[in-house]
Amino acid sequence: MKQFIDFINKSYTAFHAIKNLEGMLEKANFKKLTEDCSWELEPGCSYYVIRNTSSIIAFKVPKSTTNVGFNIVASHSDSPSFKVKPNGVVIDTTNDFCKLNTEGYGGMITYSWFDRPLGVAGRVYTQSENSVKEHLVNFDETLVIPSVAIHLNRSGEFNPNMQIDMLPLFGNSSTSFDSILKKYVGNEEVISHDLFLYNKEEARLVGASNEYILSSRLDDLECAYTSIKALIESDAKAISLCAVFNNEEVGSRSNNGADSTFLIDTVNEIISSLKLDTRKTISKSFIVSSDNAHAVHPNHPEKADPTNRVYMNKGVVIKHQAGLSYTTDAYSEAVFKKICKLANVDYQDYTNRSDQRGGSTLGAISLGHLSIPSVDIGLAQLAMHSTLETAGVLDFNSMINVIKKYFELSINKINDTTIIE
Repeated sequence: MKQFIDFINKSYTAFHAIKNLEGMLEKANFKKLTEDCSWELEPGCSYYVIRNTSSIIAFKVPKSTTNVGFNIVASHSDSPSFKVKPNGVVIDTTNDFCKLNTEGYGGMITYSWFDRPLGVAGRVYTQSENSVKEHLVNFDETLVIPSVAIHLNRSGEFNPNMQIDMLPLFGNSSTSFDSILKKYVGNEEVISHDLFLYNKEEARLVGASNEYILSSRLDDLECAYTSIKALIESDAKAISLCAVFNNEEVGSRSNNGADSTFLIDTVNEIISSLKLDTRKTISKSFIVSSDNAHAVHPNHPEKADPTNRVYMNKGVVIKHQAGLSYTTDAYSEAVFKKICKLANVDYQDYTNRSDQRGGSTLGAISLGHLSIPSVDIGLAQLAMHSTLETAGVLDFNSMINVIKKYFELSINKINDTTIIE
């Protein structure tokens, strides 16, 4: 858990999260590939490829590639936040303030961002005579989005306006954002940036017995980390593949999101390099969409479904939805529950209340490009999309164990029987 806390504290944005996952893979001797050349893959070796700095696919090729399929896990690298706009400085000389002009990224709980120590991080591009260069940056400076005092809003009613109420205070009116930004890129000429706010409060264990973790970005860096960790530790029997996509929080519509061709491009290149039969390989494949789920709230248990409630520290969550916002069906549910039993890991079934709308997941989006059986899973957590979220410590290891076991199995459906061994 300490390693995960260190990871999430340094994963300020999707760009930094992918860089940190890459560091884990490099330490485990995974070889980096690029998309601009053909791959020459070898049985028994491990690889990864990055697209657009913020999505990564890592995979292991088993020692034998006879009659193999893909065992895939998908998660995401992004979390709800505020993005700094181009020309993103608001100078108020009358009141001597410098603010950043931001807009919401994803569906955050807005009130959770008030009165927090906020950082600015992301990627910046600089230009020279005939090139542009990318830099990952993380500001030392701390910002804040201040609340209106209760004395000035006695009613207590407040519906924050994103353009008015959510702009962070950066300094006085003499503050030069451009000068501060340039010092993080070697004083080179800045041409563009993808900069986001993040909560500087570090992750910590909480609860009477330290049974919970309180942290920013648990959705979905917890699943991203555990899936990569499980891949590293596994002895792959199938072609074991972890995909961590960016932009899930805004619909996955990007060249490196779950709704892009990144996954199918990678699968096709692996099949080509290993000289496998595409149809047979895909027919033996399975996908686990790994994204956290809503635990029963201690103060509002009525928000949960009457018969399908999930709790922190009670096991991995399997998510169901009749309209297939979650991709789980009886077949994929049965396969995954069998894997949980083989891994000696507890599981729980989750559904939304029938009068509440749930979100969609990576699995449902990915199936539009790669049509294989899919199950939606996650870990139970509180305060999803808050700037601080809470999850169970025991569930963290349960997820690693079940995904590791999944990578070490082959799944072969023969008529009405599926062999999992």
